[in-house]
Amino acid sequence: MKLNNHNQDALQTIQRTVQFALEEDIGTGDVTASLFNVDQNHNAKVICREEAVFCGQQWFNESFHQLDPNININWLLKDGDLTEKDAPICTLQGAAQAILTGERTAINFLQTLSATATITNKYVERIAGTAAQILDTRKTLPGMRYAQKYAVLCGGGMNHRMGLYDAILIKENHITAAGSIKKAVALAKQDFPTLKLEIEVETKQQLKEAIKTEADTVLLDNFSLSELEAAVNVNENRKKLEASGNISLDNIREIAKTGVHFISIGAITKHIQAVDYSMRFE
Repeated sequence: MKLNNHNQDALQTIQRTVQFALEEDIGTGDVTASLFNVDQNHNAKVICREEAVFCGQQWFNESFHQLDPNININWLLKDGDLTEKDAPICTLQGAAQAILTGERTAINFLQTLSATATITNKYVERIAGTAAQILDTRKTLPGMRYAQKYAVLCGGGMNHRMGLYDAILIKENHITAAGSIKKAVALAKQDFPTLKLEIEVETKQQLKEAIKTEADTVLLDNFSLSELEAAVNVNENRKKLEASGNISLDNIREIAKTGVHFISIGAITKHIQAVDYSMRFE
């Protein structure tokens, strides 16, 4: 995914996501906004109340344009830009009724996606100067997978697999079901030879087994710092290594300095604090 360059499939995903969000909020009709004349026009301004990494422009636009395509939105920044406290984000001109109806849905997208972009950026900044890269996970809000993974990119992180269909990640239960790491990898290579293959390991012995397979990446689940350092030494650059589990802003730099290639963090999409946005009519 490239910033501000959503392909046709992505645009359709955004449209469906916004449509559901509007239907959820409006239901049989916005009774409060209906108090105003449909022909009444107004200007409005959106402000960010705190410093953040901005994200969600396309979702915001769609929230209003599905209600009234004639609403004009003038953006003062783009996805991935840093906002200042109380800085204006955009202005809107158009039918007051449609703007009032779409306001909460549109801002919900901004506050959520900016939250993911902002916390991702904090992790990225914390490991600056190391060779490690921040990855997201599938621990996203239901129905917001594409949106939050896009927000991770805006924050300077990288995307792991989008879902269960575009890469193989063999975890503990898969290994148990197959009988061994070797057998699980053999099944994966037999049925999906072109897909990226990753194995999650929990012990040094499993790591040694995984390194001998055709896997592209080995995920080190809840390894301590000393165990991560040992894993890097044992691996000898044969596989890409990913650290995961109990990652925080306090320990991530030390983890990055062990020499792992990737650090995946579920918190950047599930443990988020909404960014404070506000819309005011002028």
